[in-house]
Amino acid sequence: MTAKLMTIREMCEAFDVTPRTLRFYESKELISPIREGQKRLYTRRDRARLKLILRGKRFGFTLEEIRQLLDLYDLGDSQATQLARTYEVARKHLAEMEAQRDELDAAIADLRAQIEWGEQMLRSMNQEKKAAE
Repeated sequence: MTAKLMTIREMCEAFDVTPRTLRFYESKELISPIREGQKRLYTRRDRARLKLILRGKRFGFTLEEIRQLLDLYDLGDSQATQLARTYEVARKHLAEMEAQRDELDAAIADLRAQIEWGEQMLRSMNQEKKAAE
């Protein structure tokens, strides 16, 4: 059993997070390590949950969304409800990310056009300056 438990240092190294991050997720009741005095020991369940938390954060899920999705694991329906809800939330976030990308692509195109205009103006001014000399 002990081999399946990880210390806070091992968790930090395995998941590239800080102890503060782990304590924060614990305070938000997203993970629940075994407490032995000041020592925290993380189970396989904690590791799986942390992996899902980090993936959810990467995809733009809020901590509250992640908490709600993780809480659906224990419903006893073979995670059918959890999977369906995760699918809904993921589709929503994908649509938001695609919209943000489209807005960013438009802003990049506008900025490129402005830079090209600026380059043309500078060339034109330099040519006029040379011609006047």
